[in-house]
Amino acid sequence: MNIEQIYTGCLAQGAYYIESEGEVAIIDPLRETDPYIKRAAEHHHTIKYIFETHFHADFVSGHVDLADKTGAKIIFGPGASTGYRMYEAKDQEEFVLGKIKIKVLHTPGHTPESSSFLLKDETGKEHALFSGDTLFIGDVGRPDLAIKSDLTREDLAGFLFDSLRGKIMPLPDDVIVYPAHGAGSACGKNMSTETFDTLGNQKKTNYALRADMTREEFIKEVTEGLLPPPQYFAKNAALNKFGYDSIDTVMERGVVPLDVQEFEDMVNRTGALVLDTRDQETFKEGFVPNSIFIGLDGQFASWVGTLFPDIKQPIVLISDEGKEEETVLRLARVGYDNTLGYLKGGFAAWQNAGKEIDTIANISAENLASLINDGNNTPVLDVRKPTEYQAEHVENAVNIPLNYLNDYMDQLAKDHTYYLYCLTGYRSMIMASILKARGFEQVTDVSRGFEALKQTEVPLTE
Repeated sequence: MNIEQIYTGCLAQGAYYIESEGEVAIIDPLRETDPYIKRAAEHHHTIKYIFETHFHADFVSGHVDLADKTGAKIIFGPGASTGYRMYEAKDQEEFVLGKIKIKVLHTPGHTPESSSFLLKDETGKEHALFSGDTLFIGDVGRPDLAIKSDLTREDLAGFLFDSLRGKIMPLPDDVIVYPAHGAGSACGKNMSTETFDTLGNQKKTNYALRADMTREEFIKEVTEGLLPPPQYFAKNAALNKFGYDSIDTVMERGVVPLDVQEFEDMVNRTGALVLDTRDQETFKEGFVPNSIFIGLDGQFASWVGTLFPDIKQPIVLISDEGKEEETVLRLARVGYDNTLGYLKGGFAAWQNAGKEIDTIANISAENLASLINDGNNTPVLDVRKPTEYQAEHVENAVNIPLNYLNDYMDQLAKDHTYYLYCLTGYRSMIMASILKARGFEQVTDVSRGFEALKQTEVPLTE
């Protein structure tokens, strides 16, 4: 028996490759299917099952493509209904994989169809629990992501309490918990950076598994402080439920080199969003006018999904050479399948063609501190999350979280000057580029963000 966790940091997502006697089960695969197929081929394994813990909202799973390419059976738990062929398992049903068994535990709460999968080893011992978004390390799944459901989040939180107490907590303490996500995912509130743990340790350390917690206390704690989920979550869940274009088709359509003239024509003809995925320091020194910065070295796909509501939006790319295919794939992981090509030769080709360029003004933390301390009326925008802002911020700074920028646009004036900061500069550069593209000419980014500001004499407040 072999269990391999395949963790993707930019999505904080764990998929699993489980093998026994040459038979393989994949749990919650990512959109790209080749890594699983190649791994199986290299070791002469056969992919027999694809287990889905629920209809994922934060990424598009690869289950449909993987089943088409391998003949493996897609398995959901009770209550799942899809637009493609799959097997709806019964609660407590077991599936044989080589010399081991995988048992379905229906654990509704995160969503109505959520299920966990309990692995029994060759001796029949309960060895590992693949808990999906039901139980995380340090947290549990948020109960407000069910698509087209008449259940309230309080209803689902109650179901989650029952699932944890009735199905998961009675399992042996030495069972290893393998969740679908870790820290950085928006599917929970307080996930650990650890990607697996024993159930016994979670009973001691996870707030949601306290033995003395009542159902009412659990519902209150799990639902308290939940921010609205990113808008793309419901759209990804629908794709996972009803199906999507083959990843091969998406890649073939998106990884297309465009010379400068073809690039301009494509933007003009389709109204494509121009995404620049280079490093933020490079971007601010020069970029194609009206292009949006979202650097590939951050949570790129999640920010695209959060900020651009139209999942079918045509997209063209400006990327570092050799990063084009990765960029198209990362967009496809969150359902943005309509990439139409990339600028061949990157930004250098645009410059060499003598085209107009734009820049983002920037100011050092020290100089901004001097402006503020000299009594200048300096409009500062803190673009971090509300919880970050509430912990500590520059005195008189206004909190406009990047996550919710579209909701705040009517509070900003194009003829005003704004100084933007986040923690290190990644998010503030995204916001600065969006504002510039929308006609705000007087935006200035604070270099190195709040981390640098804390080292100055700028007044801070909680």
